[in-house]
Amino acid sequence: MKSFFFPMTQLSVNVNKIATLRNSRGGSIPSVIQISEIILNTGAHGITIHPREDERHITKQDVFELQNFLKSYNEKLAKNGFPKKEFNIEGEPSERFLDLVLAAKPDQVTLVPVKPGEITSDHGFDLKNKTVFQTLEPMVKKLTQAGIRISLFMETDFLQYPLVKELGAQRIELYTGPFANAYDRSPEEGKFSFKSYETAATEANKLGLAVNAGHDLDTNNLKIFAKLPHLAEVSIGHRLVSQSLIDGMETTIQNYLKVLSQGI
Repeated sequence: MKSFFFPMTQLSVNVNKIATLRNSRGGSIPSVIQISEIILNTGAHGITIHPREDERHITKQDVFELQNFLKSYNEKLAKNGFPKKEFNIEGEPSERFLDLVLAAKPDQVTLVPVKPGEITSDHGFDLKNKTVFQTLEPMVKKLTQAGIRISLFMETDFLQYPLVKELGAQRIELYTGPFANAYDRSPEEGKFSFKSYETAATEANKLGLAVNAGHDLDTNNLKIFAKLPHLAEVSIGHRLVSQSLIDGMETTIQNYLKVLSQGI
């Protein structure tokens, strides 16, 4: 199987919380586009959004404004010989979401199981459930036909990863909530939890799946998690934006990139 090598784990910043703050007051402040530009200018590799059906943070308008912004931004990068910044859109496997991403044409779609009323994503897909598999199958096919890379939000049960391959997705995104919670209790518990992620990433790589990760990662627990074998990308929002309120966005991004570089 093909082995994926990335010179440094990519940092994609989830800007949902910027939109949440804006929406709490109405209007356009803070600007999702302006903050996204600061994030990318400071060295992050991409922008992630999760446009939920209720539009409680990212709206449909945001999706297309970010699409246009990133197109223009990447055109300028290309003229100067710099690599492009990626656009990652997360969401549930539904017709609503499929129509949205086929119109927006991001670099990557991360499919995530969503429960009604949830505050945030809190579990990965159970592909052993035939209904879940059959729901994902036609959607993955349509996204593949559109040339969009697909990542599935998964837990560390690597016995399910052959089903990811069967569906035709190219990546998994490891749900790191359990690891982060363990680390919050103590670094020792975090190290113990990390072992299951090491095994999962190794098994995913054997199948030719690239490995992303996300949920409650920060500059403390990344001192461990950045060393995950075959880690291609982390998608981080809540804790990064929260830290930026203390340190400023530029310093926060720089600190995340620094700790990620230690995993090389």
